Amino acid sequence: MLGVTLIVSAEQAEALSDALLLYGALSVDIADHDFATANERALYAEPFDEPGAFWLQNRVNALFDDAADVAACVAQACAEAGVAKAQIETGTVEDCDWLQSSREQFRPIKISERLWIVPSWLAADWQAPPPDKFDNAEYSAPIALVLDPGLAFGSGEHPTTQLCLRWLDENLRGGESVLDYGCGSGILAIAALKLGASSAAGIDIDPNAVVASQHNAVQNRVDARFCLPPSEAETAAPVDVVVANILANPLIALAPLLAQSTAAGGKIVLSGILSNHADAVAAAYRPWFNLHAAAQDEGWVCLSGKKC
Repeated sequence: MLGVTLIVSAEQAEALSDALLLYGALSVDIADHDFATANERALYAEPFDEPGAFWLQNRVNALFDDAADVAACVAQACAEAGVAKAQIETGTVEDCDWLQSSREQFRPIKISERLWIVPSWLAADWQAPPPDKFDNAEYSAPIALVLDPGLAFGSGEHPTTQLCLRWLDENLRGGESVLDYGCGSGILAIAALKLGASSAAGIDIDPNAVVASQHNAVQNRVDARFCLPPSEAETAAPVDVVVANILANPLIALAPLLAQSTAAGGKIVLSGILSNHADAVAAAYRPWFNLHAAAQDEGWVCLSGKKC
């Protein structure tokens, strides 16, 4: 296959991507050209800002069949997208087993001494390494959360997801009812059931997240329920534990709803919060909870508390 990279402005990238596919590209992806600089800007972004908004220059990468007239395709695509001038890089892409190559990038992720995230293609033969500290009185058999990288957020690599998983591992005693609001991949509800919760449900505004969560529940052989946000009349009974790994601003907006979803004496766990936003989130929940920072990781904070 032949590979072509065009470096264009952020405003031109999407139109050029569509045009390349129209004129014969087999696949196209868009990446930030100034990766390090964009990461610095994104660190200080407001929670609702999209990372792409900070990409001043994009790399539009296209793959073509060996028999394609790449020069003509690129020229037509540029004319269609209104790109008068672009820096162009070309090269040959060696054939390979792309699925296997992609899978080799992923390994089991250790969350705690007993909790691991394991890709499905490794799950059948996977065995956890010996624990760092072994005490027969405290040892628990390892728990594998079978999860593949996909469209939904919550693959287990991000600190905010790991903070919630560790909280569940350390605090669930068995028999609790759990709600994961903004479930993404469903990993938190699935983990709760594997850690002994009596029931677990997840809600997400993205239909793709609901589908991914349902698939992941089947892979893990647990009976977790996932759905889109219900109407007020359909709101389920309050639960023992509410977990929400979203972002600071939506967490603040959702405070009354999540408080209503938590049973009296129940617990709430909030993540997706940068440390400088923790006080604002805690203040929004103060009428119902006295929140404290349960843990921190890489500038992210997990807040938890008991309903008054």
